Amino acid sequence: VLFSAYFTMQVIYARRKYKISPPETKGHPEFERTFRAQANCSEYFPIFISLLWVAGIFFHQGVAAACGLLYLYTRLKYFQGYTVAAQGRLGPLYASAWLLWGLLGLALAGLLAHFLWP
Repeated sequence: VLFSAYFTMQVIYARRKYKISPPETKGHPEFERTFRAQANCSEYFPIFISLLWVAGIFFHQGVAAACGLLYLYTRLKYFQGYTVAAQGRLGPLYASAWLLWGLLGLALAGLLAHFLWP
């Protein structure tokens, strides 16, 4: 939640800085990158929370928490990189995608172990 609030505040600051009133989403390139970075992070948040929850319950809380913290760190780096330049988002984007796939694997392994093996 703190990350979402931070990203949203950055969009508000960019709107004020470049005088772009809601609901407008076009304007200065720095504002557009900030807005897209916030929107992209918000779009993936439900997927992340769902996978984190299932992996933590059915696989292992510690491993899921470690993956979750790494994911949040990579999304922060993604946001920071994207606001500077569009190419700055790529490394953290790939890292966060791999972490989501890892959480998916942990969630599936935990679910299979829970429901197929007593």
